[in-house]
Amino acid sequence: MRSATILSALTATLLGLVRAQSTDVPVTGILGNASIVENNPPGIIYTATFPTTQFFNPKDPRGNVKGSISAVANSNGIGVAFSVDFSNLPTSGGPFVYHLHAFPVSADGNCTNTQAHLDPYERGETPACDSTLPQTCQVGDLSGKHGKINTTQVGDHYIANYVDNYPSTFPGIGSFFGNRSLVIHFANKTRITCANFTMASRSVGGTGQNATYTASPTTSAPAQFTGDGTRNAVSMLTLLAITGLAFLW
Repeated sequence: MRSATILSALTATLLGLVRAQSTDVPVTGILGNASIVENNPPGIIYTATFPTTQFFNPKDPRGNVKGSISAVANSNGIGVAFSVDFSNLPTSGGPFVYHLHAFPVSADGNCTNTQAHLDPYERGETPACDSTLPQTCQVGDLSGKHGKINTTQVGDHYIANYVDNYPSTFPGIGSFFGNRSLVIHFANKTRITCANFTMASRSVGGTGQNATYTASPTTSAPAQFTGDGTRNAVSMLTLLAITGLAFLW
């Protein structure tokens, strides 16, 4: 009798968890949707600047894409503000897309070695990112969430500023991009050029002064197993285990 009562209570709790996860927002990652990062260290700036030689066509007389992307966490530690400034883009092959990639550019400048997009929740590239639900996109899919580069509309110079809540400037978690890279692609996904992020500056002593600090990117790409989907799955598995013990009691 007691076992039946416990089992009934546990079943009700389990069903409540299932209903709580049944929302209008689809879960696209194996480890759940992306979580908002709330502990980004403010004042630290990461920048990626493109090299002079283009990866796709090193002999292009126009030279490589020019410009850089910089990122700094908001003062409250939630969200990262990105500033994008690209020019001298190819005259065809767009709209162009750009992403944070999981690994840094190798010493030989080979953009292929950056491997896949930054994707700590194991979402994959399909279906395409829905910019109205950024938590369901790959963490590194910046253009998917904030807009592709359509130079037929904006001209040769592309500038964008936005805040993204899902990449992080906090080292050691899967969404951290400070030791990784940025890659620009043609619309057909061919890689045009790439650049490593380095720490450009950081505030010191709370005085607002900047200390120059150059960081060497590493090849580490830690996975982040902290998505809501993982936490919920663990809770449900725990309940199932207790339910099984109730049967044996």
